[in-house]
Amino acid sequence: MNRLVTALLLVTALGASARTIPVERASGSFVTAGVPYLPGSVIPLDVNGIAPPYDVALIGPGVLNKRFYNVPGDAIGSAALIASGPNGLAQHTFTFAAPPDPARDFIAVASYDDGIIIHDAKAPYGMTAALAVGGAPGDVAIDARGAIGTGATDDVTATIAHLRPWNAAIYDNVPFTDEVAFDGKTGALFLTNRDVNGLGAITRIGADGSHLQRILGVTSEGLAIDSVRRRVYVANVNDGTISIVDADTLEELDRFKAVERVFAIALSADGSHLYAVSNQSLTSPFASAGGVVAFDVRAKPHVVARSQKLVFPVGIAFDPASKRLFVTDEHDDDVYVLDASTLAQAHVPLRTCRTPWKPTIDDGRLYLPCARANQIDVFDVRSFRRVAGAPFATGGYPISVAVWHGDSRV
Repeated sequence: MNRLVTALLLVTALGASARTIPVERASGSFVTAGVPYLPGSVIPLDVNGIAPPYDVALIGPGVLNKRFYNVPGDAIGSAALIASGPNGLAQHTFTFAAPPDPARDFIAVASYDDGIIIHDAKAPYGMTAALAVGGAPGDVAIDARGAIGTGATDDVTATIAHLRPWNAAIYDNVPFTDEVAFDGKTGALFLTNRDVNGLGAITRIGADGSHLQRILGVTSEGLAIDSVRRRVYVANVNDGTISIVDADTLEELDRFKAVERVFAIALSADGSHLYAVSNQSLTSPFASAGGVVAFDVRAKPHVVARSQKLVFPVGIAFDPASKRLFVTDEHDDDVYVLDASTLAQAHVPLRTCRTPWKPTIDDGRLYLPCARANQIDVFDVRSFRRVAGAPFATGGYPISVAVWHGDSRV
């Protein structure tokens, strides 16, 4: 009788009897998101407490391979996974959530540890479901047509889940995603790729499923799209340049010198100015200050403003209503508020939770994923006051937020 059969018999016995059955093996546990999984999830087979090798068995719908549990696109109810190795046994029942209702608002969080976490859009902002994507999501975006896009920052796949009807599609050959964004005109998903054979790249997945990729500078991360002018801007962190790419062909139109460690970028509402974060730190051994630089990109890109020295800036968002920039600082747990024209301080920094990452502005609210706090903080961008119910708990190591507005608001 092999280990897996023994494990199945043991689980059956435990379920059929109220008495305790002594087991001399160490017990393990599956690493899970702690909330029901959405249909179409690709759940990594990670087990704590059991050293590999171990066998895994599935009781219920879906498919197992060496690395993942693939949940069917129409899954309902639950399924059990059992892992058995020479030194331990682990069992977990995975429950399945109903797909998000397109008519209702929700918040999607890219959680490095747990996948895309879905939250209620109103306080107390409870977690309702997780979409596992076979790796750690680097970012999340939602377009007006009802598509959720993400890519694995530690693997070579992208995921696009459609709300109407619910369907989660996996795309291969999309390595090491950092940021994602939808093109408002065509519905294509753009993803920056940190490393493709030693260089960075950008990938375009069309609404028809077509796949294009273009090699760019060194370590492509930050991303901004000008849907009107058909331009995509990509920050190449490790050579300090920004690439300008044709949104339809991925031809690299220009590449210009920006700032050292150009990390996150944001575009003004009219597409005339591009804002770039220099992700350097005064607290590092090199004591190189970070900051924000504004470029006029209507013709040949050129610098028009620089911020004061910032401690360790990382993420940036442009608010078109107030023409302000919100820049997160991963060392001081602050959010700088800058005037977009001069890059001078427009308000005292907002104090937030630990390690704020990529900020998002939506419907007058500033969403801040605090990576080391496992929380999302939210501020009103007009009053600079924290909204009721914030910060709220989310999945492990959140780095990005996207908001869906239900059909009733369209």
